[in-house]
Amino acid sequence: TQLKKAIKKNTKLFILNSPSNPTGMVYREDELADIAKALEDTGTFCLSDEIYEKIIYDNNKHTSIASLGEDIRSRTIVINGVSKSYSMTGWRIGYAAGPSEIIRAMGNLQSHSTSNPTSFAQKAAVAALSGRQEAVGLMVQEFKKRRDYITGRINKIKGISCLMPQGAFYIFVNISAVVGKRYQGKAINGSFALTQALLEEARVAVVPGSIFGDDNYLRISYATSMDNITSGIDRIEEFINKL
Repeated sequence: TQLKKAIKKNTKLFILNSPSNPTGMVYREDELADIAKALEDTGTFCLSDEIYEKIIYDNNKHTSIASLGEDIRSRTIVINGVSKSYSMTGWRIGYAAGPSEIIRAMGNLQSHSTSNPTSFAQKAAVAALSGRQEAVGLMVQEFKKRRDYITGRINKIKGISCLMPQGAFYIFVNISAVVGKRYQGKAINGSFALTQALLEEARVAVVPGSIFGDDNYLRISYATSMDNITSGIDRIEEFINKL
């Protein structure tokens, strides 16, 4: 109902991201079906960002909204790539699937703006997508260990908390109880102020929730070593306890 009310006559595009950056949430199939229903007869296209589709934990399942019927399929552009699932971030290889006229226009635009990826990066992407996938499963297992550790640690720190991510490799930390406090005379008046203080005082880099639309949160990535995670959380805990 909320989505239906938000769609106006001039609404052209609905952007969907599941698994989600920054929250790690995964939309269930029934939730996606409700979204598809809300978009029916609106003329609004759906841009479905599925870059984290293989990084999912526990009993959660990735479903592409494009698979839920011909109507939504005909108006969905699926965005994906090899950056996350295959740890090829710097190779800059992504791909899209959707209505042929839109994909053709996207290709025309890209070829005249960024040209094309290097040939060896394209070959590497083909090898990643068509090769054996055991390494992806092993990577997800390691991410799960880090997820379980970091969420456990964060939820033991007084003043901040987080939910358990279902996918991707981020936690979205609720800092609302910390906002308004002061450190060495400086007010922690939002997520940017806290992230700046953590960087300057604790030497830990996190991302302010304000850039994702919620100033009461910050994002932490656990796509790093367990040693880095342990050290980083130790420093965050020490700093938060000083407030």
